[in-house]
Amino acid sequence: MAFLTDADRRRIADAIRQAEARTSGEILTVIAPASDDYRFVPLLIAAAGAFIVQGIASLLMPSWGFPMLYALQLASFVLLLLFLSWQPITMRLIPTSVKQERARRLAQEQFYAQGLHRTRDGTGLLLFVSVAEHYVEILADYGIDRKVPPGAWAAIIGDFTRAVRERRVADGFILAVTECGDLLARDFPRRPDDKDELPNRLIEL
Repeated sequence: MAFLTDADRRRIADAIRQAEARTSGEILTVIAPASDDYRFVPLLIAAAGAFIVQGIASLLMPSWGFPMLYALQLASFVLLLLFLSWQPITMRLIPTSVKQERARRLAQEQFYAQGLHRTRDGTGLLLFVSVAEHYVEILADYGIDRKVPPGAWAAIIGDFTRAVRERRVADGFILAVTECGDLLARDFPRRPDDKDELPNRLIEL
């Protein structure tokens, strides 16, 4: 990610190691630029816009033949598609509910793809961020969910999003990881035979 430097990545990795030094929990951080390319939206709108432009031209320019109208329709489609495919524009066209659903789905996919469900005692925890959707979620495996109520993550997410709004993305990750570590250390202290089961770094999709 352009807004994260190598130094930021090292700081996040250090924060994960320090947090896991106090708990048997496994904390994994994943960041995605977007949870979907949403390609279908620019395509549909560009196609509809091209038909509308061609219809208006047929009414205003009755002397134009099929080749001219077709060329106008094609040019309209291409120009609209290029404009609407620019991510800031595309994201404005997508309903919030759709963006959240896609981000939530990717978070769940990453939980399993990264092996968080395979930890020895079910103590895997995922901090997932999808940038384009402004979406943050914490997913915990069954071992953690039995003891930590779901509402416990809301404050951590709130602290993270505040740091991001202040353009302190790395600080937000470090704060969230530290707070997750504090929470896990109370109910899941590190055991003498504890082994590191997952990567201690920020995974960038």
